Amino acid sequence: MIELKRVKEGQDLKAAFRIREQVFVEEQLVPREAEYDQYESTARHYLAIYNGVPCGAARWRVTDKGVKLERFAVLPAYRNKKVGAEVLAAVLQDVQRERPDDLIYLHAQLPAVNFYKRHGFATEGGLFSECDIQHYKMIYRG
Repeated sequence: MIELKRVKEGQDLKAAFRIREQVFVEEQLVPREAEYDQYESTARHYLAIYNGVPCGAARWRVTDKGVKLERFAVLPAYRNKKVGAEVLAAVLQDVQRERPDDLIYLHAQLPAVNFYKRHGFATEGGLFSECDIQHYKMIYRG
């Protein structure tokens, strides 16, 4: 069973940061200083728990271009168990409720593009690199 928490602080936020650390810094070799930024305190954070184990994280924030979904991470042992889909659905629901008129977008790593396409996103523009990882900008079309 997947439980989703909308996180503000404390142990749940630490768990979300630890998942991001494992996926981005340890697995994908993103520099630690690039993983954490000035938006941590103002972004909305999420933690996914699968059968009692924290295993997924995400955040969203308002930018000058709309609402940017970021830092979606699922631990390797929990991939292909619908954790990412549950997190994305909850984030989209919250964003659409709180910011119904804003553009929703994200920067998808190349291996995740088809996942986001299945959930209503479309690529926009060309391939680009962030932290030596190829990405596409994707816009939510619903």
